[in-house]
Amino acid sequence: MSIVVSALYHFATLEDYVAMREPLQAFCDGHDIKGALLLAHEGINGSVAGRQEDIDDLLAYLKSDTRLQGLEHKESFANTKPFYRMKVKLKKEIVTLGIDGVDPNVCVGTYVAPKDWNAIISDPEVLVLDTRNDYEYLIGTFKGAIDPNTETFREFPEFVANNYAPETHKKVAMFCTGGIRCEKASSFMLQQGYEEVYHLKGGILKYLEEVPEEESLWEGECFVFDDRVAVSHGLKIGQYTLCRGCRWPLSAQDLLSEHYIEGICCDRCFDVLSEDKRSRLAERQKQKQLAEARGETHLGMSIKDAQKRKLEKRRALGAKVPKYLEKKVAVKQHR
Repeated sequence: MSIVVSALYHFATLEDYVAMREPLQAFCDGHDIKGALLLAHEGINGSVAGRQEDIDDLLAYLKSDTRLQGLEHKESFANTKPFYRMKVKLKKEIVTLGIDGVDPNVCVGTYVAPKDWNAIISDPEVLVLDTRNDYEYLIGTFKGAIDPNTETFREFPEFVANNYAPETHKKVAMFCTGGIRCEKASSFMLQQGYEEVYHLKGGILKYLEEVPEEESLWEGECFVFDDRVAVSHGLKIGQYTLCRGCRWPLSAQDLLSEHYIEGICCDRCFDVLSEDKRSRLAERQKQKQLAEARGETHLGMSIKDAQKRKLEKRRALGAKVPKYLEKKVAVKQHR
């Protein structure tokens, strides 16, 4: 059975986002939907997976809220479950830029449909910025796009401030995986005084879905935040593997390195992993292999067990234990 993977987001003012969490969690649990959804005052964001009918029901449920009727979502497919749990989380921002007052609900750049994107980025007067991070840029980007060389989206404003100015760069076009980061970045750029700010509607995923490969200006693959690791044109599953030690996408050539150990480390992190993390990853890989030998799917450590281990480790080190952690473990043990 093919599994539908839906990446979705929408900027909308959600005054009651805290109260929305539990009903949304219950809806997803009741439909066997897995993944993660973020709720904040500024909107909703996340990726989920499940049967087509269940994903359709979730989208209908979300869009029944008039504030979310413009919800942006992209669908692709996987042969195995890309997520094993479902979590609805409350956040200050649904995508973290870290600057107060940047709100796409108030001002946002000009949306560009995938079919019109090539013309925009082919204009020599347009500054084309990839708003994603270094490991994402590494495996694929648009022809001529500039690498911000950032490790997190929080670093993007500083990158812009250090390299560009609205007086000299009149036209800016930005893109990201699904559209959410560049939408927020466009709001930031407008507030900084940039005159013409464009961003790819639906992001790279929508472009790869709609634009024929022979007409495409995309080069490489697109990193995605699930077990598929990357996708190519037509949203076909790509050729990359994820390093469990540092979460870096690895090519077939990377897997040939003498420092690569499946499920544990790669050439980038083999000499910086702590012994504790290396031991945990080795045990995880062992349990995964045992599960596969039994014809089962290894789900990894449950949230409950992870919290319990974290609590025990803090106590063993004599470190202060947060009250919220003691309460969570106590509640789950009681249940």
